[in-house]
Amino acid sequence: MLRKDIKAPVAKKIPKKLEKHGDVRIDNYFWMNQREDPGVIEYLNSENDYNEAVTAHTKEFQQQLFAEMKARIKEDDESVPYKLHGYWYITRYEKGGDYPIYSRKKESPDAPEEVMFNVNEMAKGFDYYSLGGLNVSTNNQLVAFGTDTVSRRKYTIRIKNLETGEIYPEEIKNTTGGSTWANDNKTLYYTKKDPQTLRSFQIYRHILGTDPKKDTLIYEEKDETFSAYVYKSKSHQFIIIGSHSTLTTEYRFLNANHPEGDFRVFQPRVRGLEYSISHFEDHFYVMTNKDGATNFKLMKTLVGETEMENWVDVIPHREDFLLEDIDIFRDYLVVSERNNGLNKIRIVRWEDDSEYYIPFDNETYTAYTSINPDFDTEVLRYNYNSMTTPTSVVEFNMKTKEKTVLKEHEVLGGKFDKNNYAAERIWATADDGTKIPVSLVYRKGTKMDGSNPLLQYAYGSYGSTIDPYFSSVRLSLLDRGFIYAIAHVRGGEYLGRNWYEEGRLFKKTNTFDDFIAVSEYLIDKKYTSAAHLYAMGGSAGGLLMGAVINRAPQLYNGVIAAVPFVDVVTTMLDESIPLTTGEYDEWGNPDNREYYEYMKSYSPYDNIKRQDYPNMLVTTGLHDSQVQYWEPAKWVAKLREYKTDSNVLLLHTNMEAGHGGPSGRFEALREVAEEYAFLLDLEGIGQ
Repeated sequence: MLRKDIKAPVAKKIPKKLEKHGDVRIDNYFWMNQREDPGVIEYLNSENDYNEAVTAHTKEFQQQLFAEMKARIKEDDESVPYKLHGYWYITRYEKGGDYPIYSRKKESPDAPEEVMFNVNEMAKGFDYYSLGGLNVSTNNQLVAFGTDTVSRRKYTIRIKNLETGEIYPEEIKNTTGGSTWANDNKTLYYTKKDPQTLRSFQIYRHILGTDPKKDTLIYEEKDETFSAYVYKSKSHQFIIIGSHSTLTTEYRFLNANHPEGDFRVFQPRVRGLEYSISHFEDHFYVMTNKDGATNFKLMKTLVGETEMENWVDVIPHREDFLLEDIDIFRDYLVVSERNNGLNKIRIVRWEDDSEYYIPFDNETYTAYTSINPDFDTEVLRYNYNSMTTPTSVVEFNMKTKEKTVLKEHEVLGGKFDKNNYAAERIWATADDGTKIPVSLVYRKGTKMDGSNPLLQYAYGSYGSTIDPYFSSVRLSLLDRGFIYAIAHVRGGEYLGRNWYEEGRLFKKTNTFDDFIAVSEYLIDKKYTSAAHLYAMGGSAGGLLMGAVINRAPQLYNGVIAAVPFVDVVTTMLDESIPLTTGEYDEWGNPDNREYYEYMKSYSPYDNIKRQDYPNMLVTTGLHDSQVQYWEPAKWVAKLREYKTDSNVLLLHTNMEAGHGGPSGRFEALREVAEEYAFLLDLEGIGQ
């Protein structure tokens, strides 16, 4: 068992007076926000040393779990090739390689392989390495790419000649990593970030072979609650600049054949109006919430008449269907929808408006369209998986309705049989009477007598939906008797856009109440008991963990909070911190007294009290760009000061990584092994 006889670190207290709206808060651990302060590094290292000492007896078990999870993964795996501009593109891994190899083959999947990037070679000598934003020019000769070696999500863009292998000397720093080529094969558009807040706010135009310092600023997003990005339409006819905040969008577009031209505003921003655009022939198709379409509808407008008074309905708004995405093909429109929490894929033929749904047959599955860059095809690619079935890449002929499974994710090791597991969807009831869906998976034969360990996971913010998905890693818990539950709480969009609206701003606490209601239901129905129930969430889901343990700590034996957003008030008052200004529509602006008081009522850091708390493992990264490391560090220090129990409280700071953890595909499994060992050890389940 986790050792409780080792003395935990005690952080020094330096009172900092924080005053707003006449309200005074004293923050004894405010000093931890100085990343370069040796005292801060010393404290984080002392917590890491404590974590190592307390969990020393699980190190061998962690290694076993890591090896077990890694052994299920096919090391020499590769993606299903997709075709673009005459080339088949493939991402593959080699045995022993932590990073991908990006390659392509001309005209045929059987042609000789051209390796574009071997990231294993590029990553040598770096603790962290991320390559992204691969963007091949229309003539197939050049590829722009971004690299990040710190994990702050600040990428440097470079350009490689795919015919000669030369990487050109120009380096474009402080970008998102993504870019898009105009059709002249020499003009590159990209997005720069604010160096301090990391907000993506400037679109630049770069001409191949010129000094990036002389690049032309095309657009600057001056509203600090908005971010900007640039991409090319699937038709390859337009360069599109998008601006977005949580609740409002705006687009500009330019003929990709004339990159020296001026961008035209598609529809000027109107607060609360969200829309996205897709081009097909002489129309733009617009997915939007216009006219009170809470769950979104599809409209269209002529290319020359893009203002919203010209938009006409194609698919009207429906109360029980959330419109999530569209894919446009020459002969078909593919519509991705969600009804009663379940993914639906609808095929509509342009010629006669005939339509049908691709059939799916259970309640705990995930299905979504995949990479479909080709307009002129009758074949749709989509991915399918469930909590018991590994992911399949499916090719579906929209004319004949024939389905071909191109690849099913292999679970190696010889022990996995999907028939050994059961999944179900149940509904808990919140205090206000709202039914909360829960997706569960467990080994068949599990007796629901209250003795089962159960890990309950949720996120619950930004309208981000956690679908019921397969995980080979999760088998290490299921095969040791755990039940795994995803609580589809308000704040996501599992049950439509209104499900999100009911879990943000002044309704944020519904997210926490829902999670607690699910926990109580799982205990009441004897799926588990408080002695065996565990909770887990990360980032905004870490906020959920912090709020839940302040409100109902007695329900959980253990909690894992990964990169948790827990100091809501202080962070939302600091506009210099990455993400803050763009988050006002999610959490509110605390410069407004009502929002300030509401945030303060649930902010985990501000509501720590003298009470017993569950066993806890908290993780963060020193270079995290989304949730700054000092939030979890301060939170743990204050919890140590206030908690009245002898339960274990651990903080692990990855001193090299950021929000997404380590960069290698296997190194990330070490963190999962650490988390699972923490849970299993609390259950007394050994190797």
